[in-house]
Amino acid sequence: MREANRFANVSVVIIDDNDTTRAMLRAVLRSEGIEVVAEAKDGTAGVAAVRKLRPTLVCLDVMMPEVGGIEVLSQIKNEMPDVRVLMVTGSTDRDTVQAAIQGGASGYLVKPFNSAKVIASVEIALDRKKPD
Repeated sequence: MREANRFANVSVVIIDDNDTTRAMLRAVLRSEGIEVVAEAKDGTAGVAAVRKLRPTLVCLDVMMPEVGGIEVLSQIKNEMPDVRVLMVTGSTDRDTVQAAIQGGASGYLVKPFNSAKVIASVEIALDRKKPD
């Protein structure tokens, strides 16, 4: 039960245009005692939610209509560098992964995923708080 305490003060905003992906992430995160404070279907609404709520972590889809995930990542990290961002994607394309890492992403979650993969990715993203 130590792990549940570890996530006690973690809040998450999920930004993904896919309803099923958002629902799966929400269910997995809540099952671990992580508070999902907002969800957004697009980058613009997502950035607004992150600005308003200042979550611990953002689960951010890479491929979205209008504003893509890499651009959203850049906006979030420029304005709120302390917010962790976990990229969620079906693409393991090297350029996309590199752009996410260079943009300040704290982790990468590749679809399809299961509960264990989600939680392991969240742990990695949250543990990266140590300064280099």
